[in-house]
Amino acid sequence: MNSIYDVVLRPVISEKADSQREFENVYTFEVHPDANKFEVKTAVEKVFNVEVKDVRVNVVRGKMRRVGKTAGRRRNWKKAFVTLMEGHQIDLFEGV
Repeated sequence: MNSIYDVVLRPVISEKADSQREFENVYTFEVHPDANKFEVKTAVEKVFNVEVKDVRVNVVRGKMRRVGKTAGRRRNWKKAFVTLMEGHQIDLFEGV
């Protein structure tokens, strides 16, 4: 990747992600498919100015979908669960 801004693509907004953020201080992001844990940790620390405790990543496999007779497939994407150190938070998610 050329830049740290290419690693983190967008936050994942869901009920489970909100619950993890609120109770466990875990933030969920969609990240570049070629990004590894170290790159995700570095990008989140520099972009949001926080300290990262742990990073877990997994690949979400695309589901098969149909529209009429045409069958298709959603894309695969990578999800990162970023645990922040105690006392740190990302203000991007407040009030969502």
